[in-house]
Amino acid sequence: MVNTQAKTYWKIIVALSLVHFSGDFYSSFVNPLFPVFMDKMGLSLTQVGFLAGISRFLMFIVQPMSGYWSDRYPSRSFLLIGLLMPILFIPLTGMTTGFYGLLLCIVIGSAGSSLFHPPVTGMVPLYAGPKLGLAMSIYNTAGTLAFGVGPIFITLYVARFGLGAMPVTMIVGLLVWMYFYRVIPKPQGNDMAQYGFRETLRQTLGSVWQPILLIWIVMVMRSVVGQSLMTFMPVIWVQKGHSIVSAGVLFSIFTISGTVAGIICGHLSDRMGYKRLLWITHGLMTPFLFMFLMVPGKWIYPATILAGGFNMASLPLGVVMAQKIAPKGRSMVASLMMGLAFGIGGVLSPIVGKLGDMYSIHTVLLIIVCIPFISLIPIYFIPEVGNYAQQES
Repeated sequence: MVNTQAKTYWKIIVALSLVHFSGDFYSSFVNPLFPVFMDKMGLSLTQVGFLAGISRFLMFIVQPMSGYWSDRYPSRSFLLIGLLMPILFIPLTGMTTGFYGLLLCIVIGSAGSSLFHPPVTGMVPLYAGPKLGLAMSIYNTAGTLAFGVGPIFITLYVARFGLGAMPVTMIVGLLVWMYFYRVIPKPQGNDMAQYGFRETLRQTLGSVWQPILLIWIVMVMRSVVGQSLMTFMPVIWVQKGHSIVSAGVLFSIFTISGTVAGIICGHLSDRMGYKRLLWITHGLMTPFLFMFLMVPGKWIYPATILAGGFNMASLPLGVVMAQKIAPKGRSMVASLMMGLAFGIGGVLSPIVGKLGDMYSIHTVLLIIVCIPFISLIPIYFIPEVGNYAQQES
C-alpha cells in the first residue's frame, strides 16, 4: 500500500488526471451540439432536456454501483472499459439520423463515463500525500478543462467537416487509450471484498453518514444549478444571435474559468479548510450567476468567467471532504458526490426543459440560480475537516 502521508506522487496524479480529461473530452461533445441536433432532427427543448437528463440519470445509477464494486474488487476493468465507451460511441452521434439513434449513443457513452469515474477518483487519495486538496483539484480540473476545450474543438470541427465526420475523432482517443492500458496502475483496495452490501456500507459510512449526507445535499444543489446552465445556455446563446461556434466558446469560457477556480480552491483548502471555502463560493454564487444571466452585449464574457468560476469551484471541496471523512469508501463517496449528485441534478433537466417550453428558459434559470443561497443552511452544519481543522484543535 502506498504511504499516503509521506509524499505526493505527481506522476501518477497527472496520469489519473489525463484519464479524467480523455473521458470527459469526448463526453463534452454532446451539449454544445444540441442546437445542431435540434436543427437536423427537429428536436424540442423537452427532448433536449430528456437527452441531457438520461445521460445524467445514468450517473445516478451507474456511478454508485461502480464505486461500490471498485472498493470491493479493485480492478482496471472499470477504468479501461468505461473509458473506451465514450471514446467510441459519442463520436457516433454524428452519424445518427433520428432521436432514438442519438439516444442510444448518448446512453452507452454516458454509461461508460459513469463507469470509470469512481475508481479513478478513488485512486487519487492513495497518491496525493499531504496535498490531497490540491491533487484532487488538479484531477477535477482535468475533467473541467476537458469540458472547456472539448466544445470549442467539436463545434469548430463540425462547422468545418459536418456531423458525419465525427467518428474520425475516435482515432486519437483509441491511441490514448492504448497508452493508458500500459501505464495506469491497478487500483488498491481496503479488503472490503469479504463483506456483504450492508456490512460494506456500515464499514464505510456507518458512523459518518450524517456529515456525508450534508455534503451530498450541498453537491446536489450545486449540480442542479450547474447542469441546468450547461444544458440550456448554449440554446439561449444561439437564440440571442450567437453562432454555434460563439456559443461553444462561451460554453468553454464558463468551464475553463471553473477549472482555474477549482485549482485555486484546492490549493487554498489545504491551508484554510474546506468549510470556509464552501461558505465563500456558495455565498457568492447566486449574485454572479444572476449577473451572468442579465448582462447585455460584450459584458457576457467577464460575467461568464465569474459565473463559471464560482459555480464549479466547490466540486473538489465536496469530494475531498467526503473522502477524508470516509477513507475506506473512497470510490463510493466520490461516486456519491460526483455521479449521484450530478445524476439527480441532471434528472431535473427534462423538467427544466418542459418549464422552458411553457414559459421562458431564461426566466426558469433566473429562479434556479437562487438555489446556492439555500445551500448555506446544510453547509452550516457540516463539520470542518482537513489540515485547518487539525491546526485549530
